[in-house]
Amino acid sequence: MQKRRDFIKKTGLLLGGISILPNYAFTSNFQKEKLGVCLVGLGNYSENLLAPALQLTQHCELRGIVTGSPEKIPLWQKKHGIPDKNVYNYKTMGAIADNADIDVIYIVLPTGLHSEYAIKAANTGKHVWCEKPMAKTVEECQAIIDACNKNKVKLSIGYRMQHEPNTKTVIEWSTTKPFGKIETVKAEIGFKTGNPGNSWRMDKELGGGLIYDVGVYSINAMRYTTGQNPISVVGNHKNTRPELFKEVEETTNFTLDFGNGLLGTGKTTAAESVNILRADCEKGWYKLQPFQSYTGVGGKASDGTLLNTYIENQQARQMDDDALAILENKPVMVPGQDGLRDIAIVEAINKSAATGEEVKIY
Repeated sequence: MQKRRDFIKKTGLLLGGISILPNYAFTSNFQKEKLGVCLVGLGNYSENLLAPALQLTQHCELRGIVTGSPEKIPLWQKKHGIPDKNVYNYKTMGAIADNADIDVIYIVLPTGLHSEYAIKAANTGKHVWCEKPMAKTVEECQAIIDACNKNKVKLSIGYRMQHEPNTKTVIEWSTTKPFGKIETVKAEIGFKTGNPGNSWRMDKELGGGLIYDVGVYSINAMRYTTGQNPISVVGNHKNTRPELFKEVEETTNFTLDFGNGLLGTGKTTAAESVNILRADCEKGWYKLQPFQSYTGVGGKASDGTLLNTYIENQQARQMDDDALAILENKPVMVPGQDGLRDIAIVEAINKSAATGEEVKIY
């Protein structure tokens, strides 16, 4: 817990207010037909991907921020026109309950903080979007789901790939099976990393580690490609550079058993560059390569079919889809249970790697 407290202090999460800042007089230009989104955590993903994407969305827009870094506030206010009343810190975010400008709270924090702040968000009565991976443990995932159910708000997990058109085709094929029964599936993702530095992603307590950060993409991809959930897993960890990967694994390999002879092989690694999702079937195959990327996701099938429908911005598509689910009161595309299942598999992989045995998944 000490590392978590140190992180909170370093990032200013315990700051009590923003009274030290000058007051900015902004006129609200919000479009009332759009849902108001409040970003919780103003790190790289919020600053360079979500905030720009919210300039492209049709059904939602950026209206609020929650941060523990006072120096970021005037910059965000100037760039995005956010009024003082829509600026919060981690102690005051409960007051969002009384802010009619904000309809959705988007949790964009280190994984180890997701549960705590997603529950706080749900308790405001606002809808909750939570970045992937959903949380560190199944218990934490369930706590988020329970809080959202209790407060009668929708919960969406930020698996943007399920909103991407070529991926949606692969998801459709899990049902239509244009190449016959799927016999094997694999999903591998990795980056050749020199020195990963001291990012929270290298801190086990804060939810770091590749199996959480990008490994869940491989797990989720095999689940949506097959349309099934695995019944057991065998996994192992490998670390060729312990001087760099002191707390988290450099490489994780795992085999998912989906039953009836269908196996999935997965990998996540910092030792090589790899990015592929492939299904081999009775009458052919298809693949996405890359299957997980901010741009350029695409692939082909054995019959020459190209999977090459591209969109301008994946994050914008994801948030618009999730906003429409709220506006039209329809089920979200990636509910909390989807995020929980991936974390159940992560826990099983880690247990298998520790024991050397196959682990059942319930």
